[in-house]
Amino acid sequence: MKMKKVKMMYCKKCRKHTEITVSIAKKKERGSLKKGSIARLEKRGSGKAGFGNKGKFSRKAISAWKRTGAKSSKKQDLRFKCKECGKMMVQNKGFRTKKLELV
Repeated sequence: MKMKKVKMMYCKKCRKHTEITVSIAKKKERGSLKKGSIARLEKRGSGKAGFGNKGKFSRKAISAWKRTGAKSSKKQDLRFKCKECGKMMVQNKGFRTKKLELV
């Protein structure tokens, strides 16, 4: 999908329609703290604690009955910067595309 680098859009700070520049934000790595919180959830149970095998040994492989794997398209993280005030805005609702090109 092709998208314009500069377009007219409403700026909340200026309170009017101004020219804005569109850019795609780079994906950052996951924070180091989150690994600990995930491990803590597993120790606490997070719905997995209790008795019984929960169908673990009495069912087919997950790929046979559940949709698995990554999705083919990702939501792009777009940032909009106002040319007048320099305020950066984040999109409130993303859309899925396999490839996004700024023209």
